[in-house]
Amino acid sequence: MQGPAGLATGYPKLDQELPGGGWPRNAVTEILLEHYGIGELQLLMPALVRLSNGDEQTRPGWIAWVAPPFQPYPPALSQWGLDISRILITSPNGNSELLWVAEQLLASSAMAAVLLWPESLDGRDSRRLQLAAEKGCCLAIVFRPLRAAAEVSAAALRMQLMPHDLGTDIGILRSRGGRPVVVRDYAG
Repeated sequence: MQGPAGLATGYPKLDQELPGGGWPRNAVTEILLEHYGIGELQLLMPALVRLSNGDEQTRPGWIAWVAPPFQPYPPALSQWGLDISRILITSPNGNSELLWVAEQLLASSAMAAVLLWPESLDGRDSRRLQLAAEKGCCLAIVFRPLRAAAEVSAAALRMQLMPHDLGTDIGILRSRGGRPVVVRDYAG
């Protein structure tokens, strides 16, 4: 039995391994990484471009960035094709405010996607984000340190980015309706 259709990632090798053929819609996806700047945004750009610009199936939507570790660079985002007029960047004070802001944005039905970088995320807060994403019909992307792999999470998809000399591999640790797998050099 096939699950709901996912949002195509823009990378056929990755879509082939994800249940629904892409990012799980209306759900939390966790991306675990050792440090920022290893291609995590490149991984998301094709889907974010479609969400911000709209296509034959979706109207243009807002993309919220909650507490990004680096200031997003508009010329680079424009070069990818992202509609930068549809980006909201917020820098809440502290982790509890960050989680509250993210939950409100996810549940609002005003966002197409919410990207967030929390300092920490326990199982209860993860579940609240998941419920808010379902309520607001929103894609939620949570960036977490690699050590969080041992923690409880309500995320529909949990993956680890692993850079190497030939590209970046993605370890799919858990996915609803899928199996753990490593996608070697996903963009190649």
